[in-house]
Amino acid sequence: GGIRRAAIAGAPASSAPPSGPSMDEIVALCKARGFVFASSEIYNGFNGFYDYGPLGIELKRNIKDRWWRDFVHARDDMTGVDASIIANPKVWIASGHVDGFSDPMVDDRDTKRRYRADQLWYGDALDAASGAVLGRVCVAESDDVERDAAELAARHFRAVPGFSGTVRRPLALASVASASPDAADTMPPPGDPGRPGALTRPRAFNLMFETRVGAAADDAATAYLRPETAQGIFVNFKNVAATQRGFRLPYGVAQIGKAFRNEITPRNFIFRSREFEQMEIEYFVDGAGDAWRAAHAAWLVDCRSWLIGACGLRPELLGEDVHDDLAHYARACTDITFKFPFGEQELQGVAARGCYDLAQHQAASGKSLELFDEARGVRELPQVVEPSIGVDRLFLAVLCSAYATDVVQGEPRTVLRFAPALAPVKCAVLPLSKKNPELLRAARGLYDELKRRYNVQWDAAGNIGRRYRRQDEIGTPLCVTVDFDTLEDGAVTVRDRDTTEQVRLPIGDVVAYVARAVEGF
Repeated sequence: GGIRRAAIAGAPASSAPPSGPSMDEIVALCKARGFVFASSEIYNGFNGFYDYGPLGIELKRNIKDRWWRDFVHARDDMTGVDASIIANPKVWIASGHVDGFSDPMVDDRDTKRRYRADQLWYGDALDAASGAVLGRVCVAESDDVERDAAELAARHFRAVPGFSGTVRRPLALASVASASPDAADTMPPPGDPGRPGALTRPRAFNLMFETRVGAAADDAATAYLRPETAQGIFVNFKNVAATQRGFRLPYGVAQIGKAFRNEITPRNFIFRSREFEQMEIEYFVDGAGDAWRAAHAAWLVDCRSWLIGACGLRPELLGEDVHDDLAHYARACTDITFKFPFGEQELQGVAARGCYDLAQHQAASGKSLELFDEARGVRELPQVVEPSIGVDRLFLAVLCSAYATDVVQGEPRTVLRFAPALAPVKCAVLPLSKKNPELLRAARGLYDELKRRYNVQWDAAGNIGRRYRRQDEIGTPLCVTVDFDTLEDGAVTVRDRDTTEQVRLPIGDVVAYVARAVEGF
């Protein structure tokens, strides 16, 4: 879910993002430079699905590789698995997804449009002068739903006899998902107060994609595309514990993989889509007492530090949302939020889930998932803390945080200030001339050497300033220009993306220089 503080009467609006790019600018850049395309674009796309282009897949892989390196390889208390996308359907019955993994849905009876009820907000608009009820308004979730509702009411009800022209603020708003039957029966659709009762009552809509396994087409062949990666870790818990040398609590199991949710209203580009990728950890701690508290606090610190230090997210764009309304089995849940162009939303969740998942699978399968605690001489299920983040959401956050515009030598430029380790292209080699064979041989030799370690671009077209701008716009940290002086002194010019400063280096030192910039050592 998203940050919805603005929906409560009298509460402060959700923090607007600092001055930065609009979503239109981000989407346009992604298309123009080959980061993200609409899926099946030649067939007018397919709502909720996206394809990653040449630069997008590089950025996405770099994010996943860095996460795996820092949270799995760099720790002694972590390992990984890669579970199947389709599992025995009993897994999803035991986990509660078959019966309970749903969103509240409403339909517009006239237009047939479908909405998530918990993303719609409604309330009665009152005349600021007389206090008379003007009518009911309904608006879609945004960074400031109260403002949107007041502006809608002022526009729509201006012809009401006796209306002073001003709506009483703040409006008291509530979620359509929690509306009483009477209120639901008179609910107008979002943005159209003139059609009361056009929305259906909210009803549950299961988000799992069904499929069939095998040749039969009966109910016994029904299976599901996984809606999350976590359950694959839980059902493999005993396998990992039995085979991983040195396994002892606390210990974590990580997984990166695709998940699928049949979202009612996918929106905001790749932020909420129907096919996405998750990076999840199930960190198991002692089943008795409050061992989860320290683990939950530590993972919050580690995850936030990683987002800033490794991913380069600007600290002022990050926030925190502590959940008060918890599931019955949950001990705690805190979201690390990010100020996207469309408002502040969840980026990463860190949840303390108790031993609920293991207990469910133990009961449903009849197989013990307990560990023996030698110190206390008892067998028990461990508790778990779950740090979870979507690769696609983090990809979008990295883009939004890195996007900047400035002026260089009197000309405006667009630049992506990626952390060098995440940049899709680490370095560009720019031969100053395409006609000098000796200069081209020197440039190609350096390019080939860099290419053995990194994704590097060769760019020999256009004037040097235009080539710099092209590389800035895709976030390349360093450009190396091989010029005519190189043939005399064996040195090249290395230009920094962020500062635009240039240094002269011996051509033999360039690979080590790039390595230090990219890897930090």
